[in-house]
Amino acid sequence: MQEALLVQPDTRFVREVIAAGGGDLKKCMQCGTCSAVCTLAPDDATFPRKQMLDAQWGLKDRLVGDPAIWLCHNCGDCTTYCPRGARPGDVFGALRQKAIEHFAFPRALGRAAGSPKALVALLLFPALIFWAIAAWAPKGKPSPDLEFANVFPIPVLEALFFGLSGLVLAVFLVGLMRFMKALRASGAGVIYPAALMAAIVEIMTHERFSKCDRSTNRRLGHLLTFWGFVGLALTGTAVGIGSMAGIMHTPLALSSPWKLFANASAATILIGSLVLLVDRVKDPKQRAAST
Repeated sequence: MQEALLVQPDTRFVREVIAAGGGDLKKCMQCGTCSAVCTLAPDDATFPRKQMLDAQWGLKDRLVGDPAIWLCHNCGDCTTYCPRGARPGDVFGALRQKAIEHFAFPRALGRAAGSPKALVALLLFPALIFWAIAAWAPKGKPSPDLEFANVFPIPVLEALFFGLSGLVLAVFLVGLMRFMKALRASGAGVIYPAALMAAIVEIMTHERFSKCDRSTNRRLGHLLTFWGFVGLALTGTAVGIGSMAGIMHTPLALSSPWKLFANASAATILIGSLVLLVDRVKDPKQRAAST
């Protein structure tokens, strides 16, 4: 005889998912159309139909530890063919946001990062820090040249950078440990090196985006934005290390390869963001819900 399963719906979680962008969650009638049209759906799993049902029931513990919610790229194929307009892609986006908030450390920071209402405070806080540094930090020898270090002393910024980097690393590791624990509890098992490498390759190429029929521009927009930020990260790291080692001196000349590479990376981000913005504007529902 099969053991009975006690289901304890979390109605608060359902309301949070709806508020986070899954407003059409309750329209799902479990017809299975989304699983039939999704090119990412595994042959042996009812994806994304199963996750939609779990979300309707408010099974938070099951969902936040379900690796399947990270398969969806919100390409929109399921939304296009859904007979009830349930927009499963938007629901999955809300589920991922709630999962990030659940595993974040501290959780209040995770909630703030996902809340449009907290955006002003999150931007204002670092702005106040830099204003305080510019106003009160001891300055070096005055120079007639317009130089960054004349306003923001490099030693102070280095201490701030390394301190925050250590904090970010600690926050990331705690969140990652929470996530791994939830994966093991869900029965996902061990993450093997080959699977990890496949995930890294997918992140670098966004290959699964090309399988989406409806939103063909999203892969280009995401790739340009992603690699633009990678380029800026490489530039900032290299110039920062070079400056501390005395090999480089800022400000770099406009003809410097690092300066050219950084400007090209910034332009790449702007183009990618514009592609994504145009794609968002074309979708009236997404445009109405956008911040």
